[in-house]
Amino acid sequence: MSTKESTYSSTWQAALLLLPTIVVLVAFLYYPSIETIRLSLYNTGVLGLHKTFVGLDNFATLLTSPEYRHSIAVTALFAVAVVVGTLTVSLFVATLLYEVTTGQAAYLVAAIWPYALPPAVAGTILLFLFHPTLGVITYFLHDLFGITLDWFTNGTLALVIVAIAAIWKQLGYNIIFILAALNNVPETLNEAAKLDGVSRFQLVTRVYIPLISPTLLFLVVMDTIYAFFSTFSLVDLMTHGGPNGATNFLIFKLYRDAFEFSNPGLASAESVILFGIVGVLTYAQLRLSDRYVQYGGNS
Repeated sequence: MSTKESTYSSTWQAALLLLPTIVVLVAFLYYPSIETIRLSLYNTGVLGLHKTFVGLDNFATLLTSPEYRHSIAVTALFAVAVVVGTLTVSLFVATLLYEVTTGQAAYLVAAIWPYALPPAVAGTILLFLFHPTLGVITYFLHDLFGITLDWFTNGTLALVIVAIAAIWKQLGYNIIFILAALNNVPETLNEAAKLDGVSRFQLVTRVYIPLISPTLLFLVVMDTIYAFFSTFSLVDLMTHGGPNGATNFLIFKLYRDAFEFSNPGLASAESVILFGIVGVLTYAQLRLSDRYVQYGGNS
């Protein structure tokens, strides 16, 4: 008795099944996006009341503000550090896990558990680990090496500490994908490399990285989005944008302008600019993939 795949031939049935998804997208994605763009053209009071149309004045104010340009600069520096640091450490850990034959699952859980933590919890843990006077890590650094990490007053140190926290939080996400990609590498390539006396560094850079480059590209895009949008909790809990604006990233400045300084119009303009920056970076990364990413290498 033959079976045939059933398909929906009725347009209204297909539309009815898609309706819940469409409603959610319109209510929580498209409408807020359009409203944000519209609000960015107004000068607003508290809670968005008493709106006055000002056109592009909010964007002009931001782009001519030294404080906002500084925020763009520190955000870009932070994003580069997070993307490069996360991918480098994740690739190193994932290759070690890939070579483990006993207890790999236990090591994998230990490596990825920070990603399962809520951002607020992760920020609190890192705050107490690196606290200048109460932190466990800072205590041993001072006791063993005489190093003092007073990142509450030193802007450069604060940026480094927040970057370390962001990298630590994102490692698990990257490790899962890289390890999954490495598990698809043909075993014959590993055996051939070992017979040819290829070093571990050459094996990673000349064999593994080209073969898993599509996964690495995906992680570059996701880590970029993470660095720009998902590190608010770490900054809020650890530095509150300080000291002296050293960690006043775009996403945190947006929040302060909207809720602390009660300027939704200006904050909406910041949202549009932030979305544009990340969109351009994502597009550039995908365009560069045609040159550096090798698709179909595992076939």
